[in-house]
Amino acid sequence: QVQLVESGGGSVQPGGSLRLSCAASGSMFSINNMGWYRQAPGKQRELVALISSGGSTNYDDSVKGRFTISRDNPKNTVYLQMNSLKPEDTAVYYCNAAVLTTSLTNYEYWGQGTQVTVSS
Repeated sequence: QVQLVESGGGSVQPGGSLRLSCAASGSMFSINNMGWYRQAPGKQRELVALISSGGSTNYDDSVKGRFTISRDNPKNTVYLQMNSLKPEDTAVYYCNAAVLTTSLTNYEYWGQGTQVTVSS
């Protein structure tokens, strides 16, 4: 059993900043990739940022230069620092983790989602 618990969402004005956190807990052998996805009303869920266990990152073009993904491996936590937020960033943000469980089986787990609203 692995759970991802998200925090840090909220409402901000355009140009503002938020920092999302996602902590994994449970029976894990290791965590491979961790990522942040978002889903706006009426749209498909899309990848925002991805970070490997070694720290390599990948970003969607829409957030490059504004968002930074990072992780704290000893704490099993991934972060998303969001700066210069735009109204089009409004969505429910979900964290994702590819986990090798203690039973040596790979699974992808999802956080519960946290709302980010950017409006004036």
